[in-house]
Amino acid sequence: MAHTNKPLRNASWVVMGTLASHFRRRTEFTQATLGEYLHADTETIASMEQGRRLLQPRMAATLDELFETGGALSVALAKVPKRERYPAFAIDFITHERDAESMFSYENSVIPGLLQTPEYAAAVFGCLYPPLTPEEIEVQTATRLARQAVLERKPWPPMMHYILEQSVLERPIGGEDVLRGQLRHLRELAELPYLGLQIMPTKQGSHAGLAGPMVLLETDDHDQLAYIEGQRVSFLLDDPQEVHPLSLKYGMLRNQALSMEDSKRLLDDLLGES
Repeated sequence: MAHTNKPLRNASWVVMGTLASHFRRRTEFTQATLGEYLHADTETIASMEQGRRLLQPRMAATLDELFETGGALSVALAKVPKRERYPAFAIDFITHERDAESMFSYENSVIPGLLQTPEYAAAVFGCLYPPLTPEEIEVQTATRLARQAVLERKPWPPMMHYILEQSVLERPIGGEDVLRGQLRHLRELAELPYLGLQIMPTKQGSHAGLAGPMVLLETDDHDQLAYIEGQRVSFLLDDPQEVHPLSLKYGMLRNQALSMEDSKRLLDDLLGES
């Protein structure tokens, strides 16, 4: 499995963006004036036309009417497979995630997607820049929540383990009420027999994960993969020489974090229920 240090673009997104750009150029609109007309910034329009984000149904309908395309954009968008709503670099990971035997995740900025409540997920997407439209936030939230079906997979879900920085649990993304609902959800998940949760306390001065978040995954064929995501770039690694050091690092993190029982007690403290 190849990996790259460049963000890949989904072919369907590029086709839709190219089509929208073609129709725009037949009018007097520039990217800037179109953005102004749609109450969006120029970067949002550029990202869509360059295939870095998918044209959404409401905008497609608006552009069809504005450019007098006869509904061409909406028809083309309806033919984009649901699987291709995700960025190209994430599709392989999401596919493996669905069928994984086990997953181990360290996160230092937000609650991992599979553990998010709907309100928290929407708030996370609402923090992105360039900003997403309300419709894009709704679509992205729905597709993220759909991935959580793996938690109810039959005959059994994957074995899962998460290490979260304490600071993640204290950052009120979406506001205090959203955070409280998210913490309560985490506390319930921590009781599942197939899901382990450990918290890295803020008082831990240094630890093995300071280089950033990661996900380790065992496929149904027992291949060992690692997924690393950063600013506009992601890596899916399958080379044992690259995955093995990350596995050792994760093992060290488990030793440095609070135990699962102490982590539950900290969640109780944060919820005011100790």
